[in-house]
Parts: sequence; C-alpha cells; structure tokens
Amino acid sequence: MDMVQTLADTEFAVSSTHSYESGVVPRRGETVMVAGEGCWMIDSEGRRYLDMTSSQGVAMLGYGHPVLTAALQEQAGRLHACPNFFHNDTRASFLEKLISVTPDHLTRAFLGNSGAEAIDGAIKFARLATGRTGIVAARNSFHGRTVGALALTWNPRYRRKFEPLLPDVSHVHFNNIEQLDEAVDEGTAAVVLEVIQAEGGVHEGAAGFLAAAQALCRERGALLVVDEVQTGFGRTGRWFSFQHYDLEPDIIALAKGLGGGFPMGATVYTEQIQDSLFSGAHGSTFGGNPLACAAGIAALSVYQDGLIEQAERAGKRLWEALEAAVGSRRVVREIRGKGLLIGIDLRTKAVPFLKTLMEEHSVLALPAGSTVLRLLPPLTISDEEIDLAVEAIAATLPDSV
Repeated sequence: MDMVQTLADTEFAVSSTHSYESGVVPRRGETVMVAGEGCWMIDSEGRRYLDMTSSQGVAMLGYGHPVLTAALQEQAGRLHACPNFFHNDTRASFLEKLISVTPDHLTRAFLGNSGAEAIDGAIKFARLATGRTGIVAARNSFHGRTVGALALTWNPRYRRKFEPLLPDVSHVHFNNIEQLDEAVDEGTAAVVLEVIQAEGGVHEGAAGFLAAAQALCRERGALLVVDEVQTGFGRTGRWFSFQHYDLEPDIIALAKGLGGGFPMGATVYTEQIQDSLFSGAHGSTFGGNPLACAAGIAALSVYQDGLIEQAERAGKRLWEALEAAVGSRRVVREIRGKGLLIGIDLRTKAVPFLKTLMEEHSVLALPAGSTVLRLLPPLTISDEEIDLAVEAIAATLPDSV
C-alpha cells in the first residue's frame, strides 16, 4: 500500500481541519503528515522529516516499530475494548510488567489515557491518603491542561482565562529550598514536581532541592509526587528521571512513552496509599483498555531489551555534538538536559529557527518556553541521524544574535 497520499487528499485534510476543528491548536503551516518510518515522518507530498520531537515525546520507539505494530494488530483482532468491571488477561499482563520496572516501593497502578489524567489521579489519591487539600508545585512547571492539572501548571498563558481553578494550590520557585520550606505545612497533601522541567525550558532540579522536597514531605506528612510524563521510560537515560537522584516518590505520573505512542497514562503509587482508597474512588471508561495495554507490554519489552542504555549513549553523543557545533556561538546561551531530552537556550526567540529547521532542512524540533529549542528524538535514533540533526541545527543557528 502506498503510504503517501495525493495532493487532492492534502487539500481535503487542510480544508476539513479549517472547517470542522476547534482551531485552538496552532498548526505548522498546511503540512499534512500521513506516514512514519523509524525516526522519520512523511508528508502527503512524500517529503521526509527527521523527527526530533517523537510527536511531542510519545513515539519513543519511532514509527512503525515491528514489535509495537504486531502487538496492536494481534490485540485488535482479538478484543479491542473491555470494561474495567471485568478482568482482562492483557491488562493483567501489562500491570504485572509495569510494576516490575518501577521501584519496589511502588506497587499499585491506576490506568488512564493521558498525562493530565495521571496527574488528576495523583491529586485525588494524595488528598484521600492524607486527608488534606493543599498542593505545592513549582513555577515554570507543566502538568497538563485538564482543570485539575492546569491548577498545578504554572504558565499564566495556559491558566489565566480559566481561573478560578482548583483551590489550595501554591507555586514556589524551582530549586528554591527556602520557599519550599515555607510552603509545605500541615495542610499540604502533596508536593508535585518534575525532576526536569521540560515544557518550562528544560531546567533540571538541583540535587539538594529534590532531596529537600522529599525530606520535607516525610517530616510534615505530605506526599511526594513526581511527574514522569515526559521524562519516563528511558528519555533521560534511566527508566525514570528521579532515579538519577535516588528519590523515593510516593506517586509517579506516567504517560507518553508508556504506550510507545499509543494513548495511555498511569498513576503509580505505594501500598500505603492503596489502603486509603475505596471502590469507586476513581474511574476511567477507556483506561486500561486491551489495545493500550498490548501497546504498553510491547513498549516495555523493547525498553527492557537494551533501548534505555542505547538512549543514554545517544543522548551523550547528541549533547557533545551540539556543544562542539554550536555551543560556542553567541546566540546560544546554554545547552542543557539529560539523555535524549535536550534544550538549546538561545539569546533570542526560538520559533523562527524551528520554522527554518523544518522548511529548509526537514528537521522537526519543539520550543520549550520562548527561547529554548527542545529536542526529544525517538530512543531508536541512530548515530547518522544524530549527525544529520546537528548539521541542520548548525546550519540554522547564526554565529551571533
């Protein structure tokens, strides 16, 4: 079957989008993506793009991975939906596999469909477990756009038009221990943090700040929630980013790479939290559906088969190549990140360079804040593809501001 559509299909896709969709999601011109292969996306005119975004961090195995494809095909032919009031064999196998790759103290999981839902579940479970309502999050954080998750997300651009949001949420400066100490009190149910603030500019948590967050939670009866939606499953060269710092969070929120790009999310938590829950405390119609769980089993199997170690090596190569190619240029303020989550902080706006990368060099990248060019390639990226991406970035970024 020819994967590439005709020009007429392109015109139809664009006109239908303009006619029927909400329009709240900004588009990159009128490009219509119709296929993918490995780390490449293909548009309706047959042009190939090196995808350094993994479709916003979800396609960790790239496109058309044979293990993921086979799992989805097999499950779709057998049972694609099953309500949660029945047991299901694929769901049971997925849960067993998921818990086997999380730290030993995280023994339970609630399955949903997205990262925002995983955060909403974490909020509810933390409130039930502690009997408190307060949530402390960080400035520049991004936790999702449902009403619950949005209350924790910092950027006023996302929040302002929808306020008032969930009450009893406060934000402290990331890496500021003194502010965190003042914010966590007897009314705090949870401290919710990203170890690396990806959307907020690829800012890494300081080891002392993260350790202090855990210590304050233990001391004052709050729970530590780590948002691993973008950083989980090898993105930073470990299964989870908190493992770089020997943290033991009470709850982790998972999505994106969890299903290798197939929509799913999970709130994973301790046995102590499980003891506070009750039947009907939470629910999800599509959460834990057999198709998603089949995708999750496949993705976890591939991660276990050396892909996380490969991602750590590839991330080091990408970072070193970027430093050598553009690190000394005046337009570049800093290159930062871990594994295959890298931000190039510029002394000017990033969006014009993203446009040039796509239009002139067929390389896709993301912003992270206004000045950061963010790279989130599939973990399967090759050395040759890394070199191609760095060459394109070097050709795009000027020597001076």
